[in-house]
Amino acid sequence: MTGNNLGEFLRAHRGRLRPDDVGLPSYGTRRVAGLRREEVAALAGMNGDYYARLEQGREHSPSAQILEAISAALRLDGPAREHLYRLAGTAPDGRRTPKEAVSAPLQRLLDAYTTVPAFVLNPAKDFVAANALAEALFCPFETVDNLARMTFLDPAAKHFFVHWEKFAESIVAGLRHATGIDPGYARLSEVVRSLSERSEAFETLWSSHTVYGKTQDATEFDHPEAGRLALISQSFDVRAAPGQLMVVYQPEPGDCSGAGRLRAAQGPDRGEQR
Repeated sequence: MTGNNLGEFLRAHRGRLRPDDVGLPSYGTRRVAGLRREEVAALAGMNGDYYARLEQGREHSPSAQILEAISAALRLDGPAREHLYRLAGTAPDGRRTPKEAVSAPLQRLLDAYTTVPAFVLNPAKDFVAANALAEALFCPFETVDNLARMTFLDPAAKHFFVHWEKFAESIVAGLRHATGIDPGYARLSEVVRSLSERSEAFETLWSSHTVYGKTQDATEFDHPEAGRLALISQSFDVRAAPGQLMVVYQPEPGDCSGAGRLRAAQGPDRGEQR
């Protein structure tokens, strides 16, 4: 790193915020745009002189705790936060609580998929958002809330997932993978604990310590209205919301009827009721 890139980065992001943006009163004549150094320090809960030394390049080894506090004070998004850590010569610990709602642009993207099911999961397999066709796909379940719970505790699962054992193993492996990335995520621990207590099948698979992420294998569903469906999943990490995973199900190549049958099962008014 040449010059004082860290200080320049902090000053630039400080200059983008106004007191109103962060809930602070505005007082006195401001010689520069944005927040004052002491205001950022107060928001971050640190000594003003220490923060000034960071901007001036006189402090070179801020801790991860300090960087996280500054990141929150400056309202940095995921990429900007990661860049802050890199400028400071360290790596983000990655243990931020995943967001439990999708952004408006992502919801619009989901809704734009009018021919295939698309949905967003958090690391605990909670459904964060879904489009109309995803809701139609999972309609056999009493509640569409958590894919792991649905797989192991809802009676509809063993008929709905044609190869239930394979699907159940992939769900548990995905949860195990997520615990390695963020072992402190409380919601994930809650789901694992609950399923371990209520499902012997889950406990057996969890004890196997199988680990892998989302695959692109075809999953076969036996839908009560659309019949047999073979859908291939494509998964995408949501960069603006670390921990969220967008899943899109597509028919196998050459299968033109599966998605059409699901759309027909959706009915003409279902998408408008969302």
